[in-house]
Amino acid sequence: MDKDYIVRATAANHQLRAFAVSSRNIVEEARKIHNTSPVATAALGRLLTAGSMMGSMMKGEKDVLTLQIECGGPIGGITVTADSSANVKGYVNNPNVILPPNAQGKLDVSSALGPGFLNVIKDIGMREPYNGQTHLVSGEIAEDLTYYYATSEQTPSSVGLGVLLDKENFVRQAGGFIIQVMPDTEDEVIDKLEAKLNEVKSVTDMLEKGMTPEDILRYILGDMDVEILETIPTEYKCNCSRERVSRAIASIGKKDLQEMIDEGKPIEVNCQFCGSHYNFDTEQLKELITC
Repeated sequence: MDKDYIVRATAANHQLRAFAVSSRNIVEEARKIHNTSPVATAALGRLLTAGSMMGSMMKGEKDVLTLQIECGGPIGGITVTADSSANVKGYVNNPNVILPPNAQGKLDVSSALGPGFLNVIKDIGMREPYNGQTHLVSGEIAEDLTYYYATSEQTPSSVGLGVLLDKENFVRQAGGFIIQVMPDTEDEVIDKLEAKLNEVKSVTDMLEKGMTPEDILRYILGDMDVEILETIPTEYKCNCSRERVSRAIASIGKKDLQEMIDEGKPIEVNCQFCGSHYNFDTEQLKELITC
């Protein structure tokens, strides 16, 4: 299977900036780890796809982006984090949600989410992370991120995201694009972009035709002097480790740790992002107290 990657581009003499990604491996990896139902695969896959591109937009080596959907629908919520190297991971609160298709015969991501909020948290090394919150406007995720960019970052953007499953519910296609209008962009450029976006049927339709991320941007921005600037590898990658989990346990305080030791029971910590299990017996807990 070809590796996932992001392309970053500019068009219309730097009046537009654009990103596109192929993310099939990322979404299939998430499906396998979490054993997600089809609609949960689509919802998580869309947010992971967006997270990979938005992570790659961050400048600092240690910057971390978190996309969090809090919602009232049966999926219960989605969390995705990404770093500036476009490593991304995520989980859904209820991976087993099953819903009938929507009126168009598609996976009903909107009903799975229901009403709720999108939180975008950027930890860029400042004292307090940046946190932007907007209402979910459709629950389809791409439209919700478009609305977030317009209201929280005052950056008119078009976000397209897609996940297509095969008959066995494995991920057949996944990818997306983000196109942003820079300040002082000419009206003619905006009109041209809007006209072209209206011709786009869906991201998965383009991927099914064999289009690469470069092809997608050339198709949308083709007559506006699109210039591909760089290619960025992206993957599903969890950075959990026994050492990190040990630090987290140690941080709960000596009193609580001593209570666990007195109970004499080993504890197990499970990573929500990758499903790894970490076991600590009472002797190992005692070592954490002395650290």
